[in-house]
Amino acid sequence: MADSAQRALPLIASVTRPEQIEAALKSKVERVNLMTGNILSLADIVRQFQETGKQVYIHLEMVDGIGRDSSSVLYLARTFHIQGIVSTKSGAIAAARQAGIRSIQRIFAIDTAAVETAVKMIGQARPDEVELMPGLMPRVIRDLKQRIGQPLIVGGLIRTEEEIRTALASGADYVSIGDKQFW
Repeated sequence: MADSAQRALPLIASVTRPEQIEAALKSKVERVNLMTGNILSLADIVRQFQETGKQVYIHLEMVDGIGRDSSSVLYLARTFHIQGIVSTKSGAIAAARQAGIRSIQRIFAIDTAAVETAVKMIGQARPDEVELMPGLMPRVIRDLKQRIGQPLIVGGLIRTEEEIRTALASGADYVSIGDKQFW
């Protein structure tokens, strides 16, 4: 993928393994969803990303040693000055708002009932953004985008530039991807 095409695509680096950190640091992406590490390594990882001007969102359920309660969210906000959190938990979304940071509510579209429940949950929790998993469902992307007011991030199982462009054309605002060739 050409450099100019990379800059044109609204991508979020989804860092799921420690060996991806260096590539994400050197990348042109502005945002990182951090899903690796632990409470002991977090300060160093976040500092490195922030020194390169990247916005850091920590996935509460994926980084080891972090609780999912409001105290944990407040701790992350105050201690690491992160831009936000990613979580499947509505309580964490509310805690982020109280802590003054942004939130991404991650939802999984496994069937119609799961999507209906997610739409209700989004309406109640009011996250800043929503991440739909998996991101390879153009019809579901279009339908969900019409039903929510938040920016929509899609991710999961996306492997090609064509899939990225299809997701964006279907209504996604961003694509969260772990493959560093797209960063």
